[in-house]
Amino acid sequence: MSLRLEMMQVARLAPQALGESTSLVLEFLRREQNPDGGFKDRSGKSDLYYTVFAVDSLIALRAEVDRDTLRRHLESFGDGSALDFVHLCCLARAWASLNRELREPAAPLPLRQAILRHILSFETSNGGFHPARGETFGTAYGAFLALGASQDLGIPLPDPTRLASSLAELRTADGAWTNELRAGVPMTIGSTNATAAAVAVLRNLGTPTPSGVSRWLLASAHPGGGFLAMPRAPIPDLLSTATALHALAGLGAPLRPVQEACLDFIDTLWTNAGSFHGNWTEETLDSEYTFYGLLALGHLSATR
Repeated sequence: MSLRLEMMQVARLAPQALGESTSLVLEFLRREQNPDGGFKDRSGKSDLYYTVFAVDSLIALRAEVDRDTLRRHLESFGDGSALDFVHLCCLARAWASLNRELREPAAPLPLRQAILRHILSFETSNGGFHPARGETFGTAYGAFLALGASQDLGIPLPDPTRLASSLAELRTADGAWTNELRAGVPMTIGSTNATAAAVAVLRNLGTPTPSGVSRWLLASAHPGGGFLAMPRAPIPDLLSTATALHALAGLGAPLRPVQEACLDFIDTLWTNAGSFHGNWTEETLDSEYTFYGLLALGHLSATR
């Protein structure tokens, strides 16, 4: 199962926790779509990044997606040659979302091959992927995006073993992963999201995950609920909570010890506008955090 479908499968369980509030989430997501078929970024403009989160949220909630309008929006990007690395991967994921909805090939093979070719131009010397071309070392997020994009396009990466090996250089002294190296120097303290990304990639590639990772992730749980982005972060956030829960579940770690506190934390981020704040200081709502809210609630519902 692909990285995307793994998350989608879990997000489908979120209505068990949302109950009647599921309809509020659907209303929020529908308001986020612009007339051109894309979904709003935080300034209100259509953005592929936010579009994939919105569409996947709608599909996870078993809602109808305006397929024709979305298809026209995706076609406007062609093969993605003008896009940066992140948005190229989003283009691949968006086509996969449309494919999932239509249950038939959404993009012809030549288009999918061209998109992957552009993505591969961001491969680093050590076999990873970086948002900037010509880099020596990849990032954990880049590895996650590239692998997910290749799966979404239905075309394997040329040498996934090099991708797995590249993550070894991002290991930190405390037993986790950092997102990237600074001047080629290993970091001593890991981050939750980079660790979750590395775990997902390694597990998906069938590469053993080093021991102690579950312990490190659980140690990042905030006493008041939620997970910290890194050990010294002042407050927990929804992104780190969702990715930590997803990584822990993938590693087979029990979530019950953090279940109730995490549910309470997510409840503090919920708004009757139909979405979730990213953390206690966030004011703006968007489709990205909507999806991460669904992912986190899905894992916590599955634990019940």
